Amino acid sequence: MGSADYQFLTVWRVAGTPEEVAAVLGDAGSLPRWWPSVYLSAAPVGGSRGSGPAPGNSRPVRLHTKGWLPYTLRWTLTVTEPVTSRGFAIAAAGDLNGTGRWRFEQDGPETVITFDWRVSAEKPLLRRLTWLLKPAFAANHRWAMARGEESLALELRRRRHRDDPQTVPRPPDATFRQLARRKTSGSGRRRRPGS
Repeated sequence: MGSADYQFLTVWRVAGTPEEVAAVLGDAGSLPRWWPSVYLSAAPVGGSRGSGPAPGNSRPVRLHTKGWLPYTLRWTLTVTEPVTSRGFAIAAAGDLNGTGRWRFEQDGPETVITFDWRVSAEKPLLRRLTWLLKPAFAANHRWAMARGEESLALELRRRRHRDDPQTVPRPPDATFRQLARRKTSGSGRRRRPGS
């Protein structure tokens, strides 16, 4: 693996069935709603939300993401295997390039979720600083995934309490939210290369 390559194995445990987990994680367009600490925006590639692909297929989704550190990533997520109650695979292209595999396994009233993420950092800022800050970038990923486990547990609770969703706390919001909003809105200024 090169210096800008990363391999992460994350394990989550949440109350719910693999089918419930697959329904949430398999819908990339909803990521900003239930995992807002990491996913700032999601837009289907090549059309509007209403004109989606045939059932069982998935349209690539353009994502704008961040972690705890004050930088953002723009990349496209493509589901490369059908979403099932056992899991699915994805590909990333853009500021991150690589593959990921979600696996779901029922364990009593909970589902054990394993995510194997193998990516290389293509964003110029990350490539230039990886030699120095690779441990910080890895810690940033671990922070983001911890927010994901927390947010997924809340989303599953919210779906079970559809009658009274106000009883479930909101998911954690993004850090440096003001910076993230400014970059998302485009404020008319040109972004510097690598930012």
